[in-house]
Amino acid sequence: MTNRMFKTGVSRDQVSLLPARVEDYVGRENPVRAIEAFVAALDLERLGFGHAGSGGGAGQPPYDPADLLKLYLYGYTNRIRSSRALEREAGR
Repeated sequence: MTNRMFKTGVSRDQVSLLPARVEDYVGRENPVRAIEAFVAALDLERLGFGHAGSGGGAGQPPYDPADLLKLYLYGYTNRIRSSRALEREAGR
């Protein structure tokens, strides 16, 4: 087992059975692409984004701060205030 700093999801470019790529779910003009590009251009460490640690190695690793920032920005731009509603949106 590797000791990872953050939880990692599936690469958006990874080929899968249906659809061919995760990227195929998102249209070219979808605003989430702007959020992705914006967060990718930021130096998150310099801006103070990090994690509190893994509690001595016990439990699951924390989520990547870049992924959480993307999720929060998506919720903000779509006026989603509830964390449960944001969770539902992330799964669709």
